[in-house]
Amino acid sequence: MLTVTNPATGAKIADLETDTPTSIADKVARVRAAQSAWAATPLSERIAALARFRDRLHADVEVLARLLSEEVGKPIAQARNEIANTQRLEFFLANSAAVLADEHVFADDGGSERIAWEPLGVVANVSAWNYPYFVGANVVPPALLAGNAVLYKPSEFASRTGLAIVERLHAAGVPADVILPVIGGGDVGAALVAADVDAIFFTGSYATGVRIAQAAAPRLVRVQLELGGKDPIYVCDDVPVEATAAAVADGAFYNTGQSCCAVERVYVHRAIAQPFIDAFAATVRGFVVGDPLDERTYIGPVARRAQLAVLDAQVADARAKGATVLTGGGRLEGPGNFFAPTVLTNVDHRMAVMRDETFGPLIGIQVVADDAEAAALMRDTEYGLTAGVYTPDRSRAERLLAAMPTGTVYWNCCDRVTPRLPWSGRRHSGLGLTLSTHGIRAFAQPKAWHLRG
Repeated sequence: MLTVTNPATGAKIADLETDTPTSIADKVARVRAAQSAWAATPLSERIAALARFRDRLHADVEVLARLLSEEVGKPIAQARNEIANTQRLEFFLANSAAVLADEHVFADDGGSERIAWEPLGVVANVSAWNYPYFVGANVVPPALLAGNAVLYKPSEFASRTGLAIVERLHAAGVPADVILPVIGGGDVGAALVAADVDAIFFTGSYATGVRIAQAAAPRLVRVQLELGGKDPIYVCDDVPVEATAAAVADGAFYNTGQSCCAVERVYVHRAIAQPFIDAFAATVRGFVVGDPLDERTYIGPVARRAQLAVLDAQVADARAKGATVLTGGGRLEGPGNFFAPTVLTNVDHRMAVMRDETFGPLIGIQVVADDAEAAALMRDTEYGLTAGVYTPDRSRAERLLAAMPTGTVYWNCCDRVTPRLPWSGRRHSGLGLTLSTHGIRAFAQPKAWHLRG
């Protein structure tokens, strides 16, 4: 049994029955039996079903937002925005037909050649709690549109939201056995990874991603891993200070800092360091912390109680090595998993806060002498998800960003994802990609046709 608790209060919300290896095997058999008929369904009908699903999300925004907010502690306004913003789904609906169409690549009097795109088969999706709709949209809609069947395991911290998503897919016309939920914690996820599936798409931590890759390697099934980041921002000496400080603070603290592409390290040119730090800290002090169901709340509780110990340890380590706490610095009194929005200065790369993923409302700001020092520090990480530069000088930004070993780079923006561009990580940030037209073909496999006659 999985007990769901409210991270803002600690109160129990529900008990959910969890899957077992036996029930997972049964679900694998059911989706495999249903997959071929779904793949044979005209793509136009699959698109229509996903369009109806989109409409159901829009119709149920308020109910779903409250469910999400109660379950993971996401501030209600941010929860509402996540559900209502269906740009990723819209992109897949608009582009799947062209991307999945046969490609006729050669023809002469002797014959022709073409590439057909076929579904992978049964896709296991082990998903994340921090953005169940955004992260889920990266995988479930394109997988279904490409003709796959899906076993969808939402995070144990967002299981009721996951069940609500599957219910609405079924109500929209996706056959019941084409997508089935798998409910439970890490042991259930491991059992799903070990099951007879054709592909595994995982979003989560580097450590879990490594275990999944190792478990799947002997079977040679397709594995994609969307993992964490330690995403840096460099603020140059020519920026409008107050506006930039506000933008970077939002990039660091939105969703209570629980985003894989949240700003996790800030480097600021020494020429503007003090006014930038002052403006940044003032912005953070203005963030409203509180009940996630309150429309005014910007910072909610940390979704996983265990993460509080990680935040405590990073602050203690930084303090012991000479960091200064400008604001926050620890847990807030009272019920729930609340950690004060925290800004550290006088930090360096000896400290865990500048090396290890934080995933919470905590940021370090390091002063640098010039662009060369900033670039060297930005590259000093095992992760490779995103990196950004703030400057009015586009050529300066592009020169710096071209040297970043990351899947995504930002100029004068951060913590941003668009469905038109691929979302990918390098090194400890993952393998493979989602989104863009490439993210549609991630759920299909090519068949080469050699035709003579």
